[in-house]
Amino acid sequence: MDLFADLTAEEMRAMDLMAPARLFHRGELVFSQAQPVTALFILKTGRVRVFRVAEDGKALTMAILEPGAVFGEMLLVGQSMYDNYAEAIEDSSICRLGADEVERFLISDPRIAIRISRILGEQVARLEERLTDLALRPLAARVASTLLSLAGTPRNGMFSGPRPIRLTHEQIAGLLGATREATSKTLADFASQGIIRQGRGRITVQNITALRAKARGTA
Repeated sequence: MDLFADLTAEEMRAMDLMAPARLFHRGELVFSQAQPVTALFILKTGRVRVFRVAEDGKALTMAILEPGAVFGEMLLVGQSMYDNYAEAIEDSSICRLGADEVERFLISDPRIAIRISRILGEQVARLEERLTDLALRPLAARVASTLLSLAGTPRNGMFSGPRPIRLTHEQIAGLLGATREATSKTLADFASQGIIRQGRGRITVQNITALRAKARGTA
């Protein structure tokens, strides 16, 4: 993981012993308003959805976290997720650290402390970008941009191939701040154009170039 890239093999083994990973199955809550925690979580494998529930019961997805993400409620590192829920959207391996462990093993090591600051900063930047999208971009462009992000990102300038997106239309709508009906219609339009293929609980990108063009759309 990027966060521990500078550690030696021995230091990594010590970290594993200090904070063993727990497996969260798809659909399982990592934390919720009903079960708040003061802890820092490190996502090793899988993906986690962070969301809020409005008074009308509508869920608004704040972020989809990828391996290497740091999340939770930990004022020591300026991380706050009060009133949020975190749900594993696929089987996920997650480490949990308490305040003492964070102070002793992470903040005290400048190599890790700098990386935590960078990771949290990148997460804030992505959230700000998404909020801008919600306010200014048309739904089709937001759907396309979100699908590109969920399907995988280019590495070293090359696209390694899109991975299946295992989210429901309702979950994607929550990520977009849109209704499920409008989101489903947009996805159906993309499918009819051969840009994506939809299956049971799965969306597969078929035409990356066309999807990128949709993401750049302004109308």
